Amino acid sequence: IALAGAATARARRLLLQIEADVVLGGGGYAAGPVGLAARSLGLGLVLCEADSHLGLANRLLAPLADRVCIALPLPGRTPPKYLVTGRAVPEATAHPDRERARARFGIGAQETCVLVFGGSLGAQSLNEAAVAAFAGEASCTVLHTCGRRDFEWLSRRLAEAGSPPQYHLHAYVEPFADALGAADLAVARAGGSVFELAAAGVPSLLVPYPHATSDHQAGNARWMVDGGAAVVLPDADLSPQRLAREVVALVRDHERRQRMSGAALALARPDAAQRIADEALGLAARRAEPGGRAA
Repeated sequence: IALAGAATARARRLLLQIEADVVLGGGGYAAGPVGLAARSLGLGLVLCEADSHLGLANRLLAPLADRVCIALPLPGRTPPKYLVTGRAVPEATAHPDRERARARFGIGAQETCVLVFGGSLGAQSLNEAAVAAFAGEASCTVLHTCGRRDFEWLSRRLAEAGSPPQYHLHAYVEPFADALGAADLAVARAGGSVFELAAAGVPSLLVPYPHATSDHQAGNARWMVDGGAAVVLPDADLSPQRLAREVVALVRDHERRQRMSGAALALARPDAAQRIADEALGLAARRAEPGGRAA
């Protein structure tokens, strides 16, 4: 409590120093003291929630906020306080250059490319299952971003399998829009990347991480599945055999993937960053008007 109080006091001094009008909070431990400081100074407060539940900081600050921008519809979170804006993604995500992306990775125009990734750090169980499932699978090309932590041992595993030419292993891809642009199908966890998959129109097989806070990955995956953009493979059912079976079925069903791609684009909100900015700037403008303090 003492640390939180000290952090709030420091945040007050900083907000006064920069003459802030509105604070935009993205959740996390740092957002709490700054949000409290904003309200104690009578400043505007806009929160952003990027997953299928409100994190602790946003839950505590929401009653004080003028507006809460949420990435997807949440039960009981209704206007005017709550506004579904989507989650901001890099602008290039919504406009991938497929030809350039495939040239970068050496993937032919007619190849069916399956993108496998588990977030910035990777996902060990998913990484291991993917290599076991696809190192000998010739029906598709695999572009696998595994995270730096697992790259060396996965490289050895692929070498032991004969270094299959259709398997492209990378620790990380930057910009990630290139990986999305090359993909016909993605196999991934269901964190914030689901919003990038939607923006890029990439159909997906999602394997939600079962220990995510408040099981938010299951909620993210459910949103994609309900929208027709994804299918789910529970982590408890993840095995090389099951993964290969699910992926090969989708690889062979071009029409289904096309429908899923269209559904993903329908869910996407590529203007999310602009909408969130408009909320914050609009609030600042209204509060600058004579007597203007309402949201």
